[in-house]
Amino acid sequence: MSEKEHKEFTCILCPRGCRLAVDLDGEAVTVSGNACPKGLEYGRQEAVEPMRSLSTTVTAMGGDRPRLPVRLDRDIPLARILDAMAAIDPVVAHAPVSCGQVLVRDVAGLDRTATSCRPAR
Repeated sequence: MSEKEHKEFTCILCPRGCRLAVDLDGEAVTVSGNACPKGLEYGRQEAVEPMRSLSTTVTAMGGDRPRLPVRLDRDIPLARILDAMAAIDPVVAHAPVSCGQVLVRDVAGLDRTATSCRPAR
């Protein structure tokens, strides 16, 4: 017997902010309340495996500021945010660092890359 579950979300993919109702019945996912296809995909993803972007900072040495903003190249599962943060936290970037420079490859085994968001001089 499959377990049924009901979840509700507010879609964040456009300013409309549709209120989504998502019903899960085993492998079947039904989304309602969306005004466009983006909401349909967002509701499915959020109900099954929520994904998030990650932006943070690392220590910068020898540059004009003590911290350097970094971001991951793609979203990661919400449940792995703390793992990714733990992998990025000990990184120390030494100036000069260019915008887009790779600072960490395969962050927390997620096949994601952390790159700098601005130059450090």
